[in-house]
Amino acid sequence: MEVSPECPRRGGGPVLVRRRSPVPLGLRETLKARLWRSCTCSTRGAWAWVQDLLPATRWLRQYRPREALAGDVMSGLVIGIILVPQAIAYSLLAGLQPIYSLYTSFFANLIYFVMGTSRHVSVGIFSLLCLMVGQVVDRELLLAGFGPAQDGPGPAANGSAANASASAAGLGPPDCGQDCYAIRVATALTLVAGIYQVLMGILRLGFVSAYLSQPLLDGFAMGASVTILTSQLRHLLGVQIPRHQGLGMVVSTWLSLLRSIGQANLCDVLTSATCLVVLLAAKELADRCRHRLKVPLPTELLVIVTATLVSHYGQFHERFGSSVAGDIPTGFVAPRVPDPGLMWRVVLDAVPLALVASAFSISLAEMFARSHGYSVRANQELLAVGCCNVLPAFFHCYVTSAALSKTLVKTATGCRTQLSSVVSAAVVLLVLLALAPLFRDLQRCVLACVIVVSLRGALRKVRDVPQLWRLSPADALVWVATAATCVLLSVEAGLLAGLVLSLLSLAGRTQRPRAVLLAQIGDTGFYEDAAEFEGLVPEPGVRVFRFAGPLYYANKDFFLRSLYGLTGLDAGQAAARRKERGPGAGAGEGDAVGGVDLGPAGSSAALMPTEGGFHAVVIDCAPLLFLDAAGVATLQDLRRDYGALDITLLLACCSPLVRNTLRRGGFLGDDLGDAAEEAQLFHSVHGAVQVARARRREAAATDSTL
Repeated sequence: MEVSPECPRRGGGPVLVRRRSPVPLGLRETLKARLWRSCTCSTRGAWAWVQDLLPATRWLRQYRPREALAGDVMSGLVIGIILVPQAIAYSLLAGLQPIYSLYTSFFANLIYFVMGTSRHVSVGIFSLLCLMVGQVVDRELLLAGFGPAQDGPGPAANGSAANASASAAGLGPPDCGQDCYAIRVATALTLVAGIYQVLMGILRLGFVSAYLSQPLLDGFAMGASVTILTSQLRHLLGVQIPRHQGLGMVVSTWLSLLRSIGQANLCDVLTSATCLVVLLAAKELADRCRHRLKVPLPTELLVIVTATLVSHYGQFHERFGSSVAGDIPTGFVAPRVPDPGLMWRVVLDAVPLALVASAFSISLAEMFARSHGYSVRANQELLAVGCCNVLPAFFHCYVTSAALSKTLVKTATGCRTQLSSVVSAAVVLLVLLALAPLFRDLQRCVLACVIVVSLRGALRKVRDVPQLWRLSPADALVWVATAATCVLLSVEAGLLAGLVLSLLSLAGRTQRPRAVLLAQIGDTGFYEDAAEFEGLVPEPGVRVFRFAGPLYYANKDFFLRSLYGLTGLDAGQAAARRKERGPGAGAGEGDAVGGVDLGPAGSSAALMPTEGGFHAVVIDCAPLLFLDAAGVATLQDLRRDYGALDITLLLACCSPLVRNTLRRGGFLGDDLGDAAEEAQLFHSVHGAVQVARARRREAAATDSTL
């Protein structure tokens, strides 16, 4: 839009002259142009493509060691120290040996360093994903004839008896034991999930993660944390119970724990109590003194080292039967292609894994990018996280994503770029090559304590529910329903329930938006809600109606009920009755709308008599986001019914999208020029009211003359 200096002025004001938009290309021409651009190759274009795919090739050339190197090295060392105990601990959740968690942490840090667009996000093992991987691993182990993963009491219990029985029965693979089969299931699941994420990135589906709302993610984290806590209670108490699968896993586990509470290992109980007290006290102290501490205390590492020494010299496994981590080999295992047969078996299980990992990774990357003043690319984040799963799947790794706790630590310790991930990978590599066997006598109850304490942040989110309820009851309902479904049924069902409720909440808000009548603010040209504000001046004979939402097939009936109820006239019925009575009949009292449940729209609207009530209806279309075919048809029918009653229908403040939809839908009639549009569409509510008033005066003058 622009003001033409040579155009005539209407009423002393400038006239808006519409820009003539270029004729859009057809579908064939558009596809041909895009294909030509994508196939055209040059040295500069190829290098730009490489830089987009591998962002490290761009920012490494601009790296400033004097400003960033110290912070990157410090944060990398701290994250590496935190990664080691977490990797060993989270192996319990995934049902895998600790060495595979170390592999995962090593490769994920290196790949995200090259491909990630966030400067601060820490990508690696994540407790929620470990839980979901562990559930799939346990199910496939049981189907293959093995026992539950990692239930043996010590180093020698990782194989022989269960493996021999499964092989003898011909259920499990003949060349693979329980631990071998578990990692095969995990790598197959990881590869499929990574392929999903890479395809989402290639197809530019980064926006899909936006439909996983923050209340949904918070409720999912809460429900999954309760599930994780329940799964670790058997390690805290030192009892041998089966790992339950399927719906109601949390309830079944609690029932099994109550039945087996008398068999608790006293050594594990005392060790768990001591470690929990130390870890929780250290975390609370660190939270209160976080402004004074430049580097967070490596409490988990200190507790694990101390507990390992005490368990080794106290011979807790031999004397008290305490379950320990067992042998952790050094070095790397030869790469292996994931089993295609297992990939087909877990093709559905990988869907929620891919969605959850993508949603958490993109949301964290965008959150820290906003707080530090730079931008990230959601589709490239999908590619980066997907490659963190696809490539390591060949090296005995499992699903990874961004983790909030480690990202916060990276930011607090001065991280500037992803070079810190290389330092963290170097620390993990040192453990892989030399230090891993030293954790042989570490009690599993200590690892369970590390996992439980790491859930503090997610469990504390329950305190946000009252405030969320005051802010948005619909979001609070999504939070509670997601968390409850995760706990009572399963984490997959919780994610699905939360997604469905979020979409229903979104649809519900657009299906019944607020609808009000407007009145003039004094002598100004502005109009507001007559039911909310006092002292407004309604225009005699004109009803100004505002519908604060889109008009489409799902809410067109509510739109009409709201309009009829607030104006006091059912135009459809009145037009039909006038047609039956003849063209000279007027609207009767039976046309008034009464007793209609309008929800929020009609709660405070007073119904007006129809005879001589009004001669024009102006619809404020400023909040009208879009129209579909049903919405255009509704407006056309409404104009026809009002026309039969000698009432004028005018639209004001239509956006360009709504104007184009009305033009293409035939609302302006056969004449598609500006004259037809200016007669029915207006740039302001006040302009439409003035035109309705002027037309009424002209009609009255014509009648008096006749």
